[in-house]
This record gives sequence, structure tokens and C-alpha cells, in this order.
Amino acid sequence: MKTRSSIIRDHLRESGQLKLEMAESAVDTIEAFADSVIRVLQSGGKVLLCGNGGSAADSQHIAAELVGRFQHNRKGMPALALTTDTSILTAVANDYGFDDIFRRQVEALGKKEDLLVGISTSGRSRNIVRAIEKAKEMGMTTVVLVGGNESPMADVADLVVRVPSTQTPRIQEGHIAIGHILCDLVEKHFFEQEVE
Repeated sequence: MKTRSSIIRDHLRESGQLKLEMAESAVDTIEAFADSVIRVLQSGGKVLLCGNGGSAADSQHIAAELVGRFQHNRKGMPALALTTDTSILTAVANDYGFDDIFRRQVEALGKKEDLLVGISTSGRSRNIVRAIEKAKEMGMTTVVLVGGNESPMADVADLVVRVPSTQTPRIQEGHIAIGHILCDLVEKHFFEQEVE
């Protein structure tokens, strides 16, 4: 039986190893993700984010970093997590079905200048697939953050940022690292003069 200290070391080593793999495999797609967000914000659009469970929390975390701040005090950037309004979520789930909780919000709040980010460890979330389909129908840019499995979300999005793992905790750790890198790149692009 493993000791608690060996379990802790194993988790940290696995997480560290994954980040090293991502430094080799994901740099180009993370950069493309940042470029997409920068283009959208420059054109007067906003970033909409959605996910389920831990990915819902990641959506809120990334939106908070953009609206509030990441590392520097600066003007807020328009971002909205579609995971936070319980009245909308429960009304739409009750009246239309859970698969439409994000699609309906994209339809109501999105515009063609916006970008939709879908986050999923499995890459199979039907409610995110439907939101992406609606966003594309409206002319929005779509990006998904997924893991190493085959993914229906990846089949419909404009850009796929993949974490090379099939373990949920490692994928989630990769997703939030990607979110932090995104916020850093976007903040530096728009506010480098202010923060130097």
C-alpha cells in the first residue's frame, strides 16, 4: 500500500510531466487561442465560456481573470461564463432540456463578433456541442479545450486545444494552465505599455 507522501509525489510528478509534454505539443494551439481572443476583443466582441462540473468552474475562473485582472491592474475585458445564472440554467433545462442550457444563452447573448470557449475533460458534452453548433451558425469563432480522447466537440469547433492525457484530474490541471497562459498573453498584448 502506498504511503500518503508517495501518493502526493506521484500526483505532482504526473502533473509536472504533463506540463512538459504540453510545452512540446500544445504551444502552437495555445498561441492560436490567444490570437483568436485578441482578434475578438479588438473587434469589440466578448468571450463566452461554458463547461460542466469542474469545467464550469474553469469557465468562471478564466472569465474572472479577464474581467477582473490576471497579474496587473488594467481595464476589464469582456468575458462571461454561461455557467453562473441558476435561474437561466434551471429554466432552460426544465423547459427545453439540459442539452440546450448553453445553446440558448449563446443565441440570446452572443453575436458574430464574439468567441465561444467550450471546456470539457471528456470532449463529449452534448450541451457544449449544441452551443458550438449555434455559435457557428451565428458566425462566432469557436474554441474547445479537451483531453486526449476522441471528441465530438473537436469535430465541430474552429480550434481545438488538446491536453495530452485521458485522466480527468490531469486534463483539468492542463486546462487551467492553458487559461492562465491565455490571460497572460492577452493582458500583455493589450496592456503591456500600462504594466511596464
